[in-house]
Amino acid sequence: MLIYSYSVFIFMYFVGLMVLCLKCNHLLLMLLSLEFIILSLFLGLGVYIVGLSYESYFMMIFLSLSVCEGALGLSILVSLVRMYGNDYFNSFNVLW
Repeated sequence: MLIYSYSVFIFMYFVGLMVLCLKCNHLLLMLLSLEFIILSLFLGLGVYIVGLSYESYFMMIFLSLSVCEGALGLSILVSLVRMYGNDYFNSFNVLW
C-alpha cells in the first residue's frame, strides 16, 4: 500500500511538471499546475510522515504556506489582468 502511494505521488508530481512546461504561455494554467504540484507534494509528505509515524505539525505548516502561495499568485494574476486585460505571457511589455 505504501509503494502504491509513492507511485501515485511521483506520477502526480511529474504530470504537474509536464503541464507546467507545456502550458507556459497562460498564467492561470501555470498557477493551477503549480497548485497541483503543491498538492502532490503534500500527498507525498503525508505518506512519508504517516509511514514513519512522525508528528504531523509540519504538514499544517506546509499547508498554510501553500495557501499563502496560492493567494499571492491569484493576487498577481488579478493585478496583471487589470493592467493588461489578459493573462498571456507574450502580450506583456514588461517581459520583453
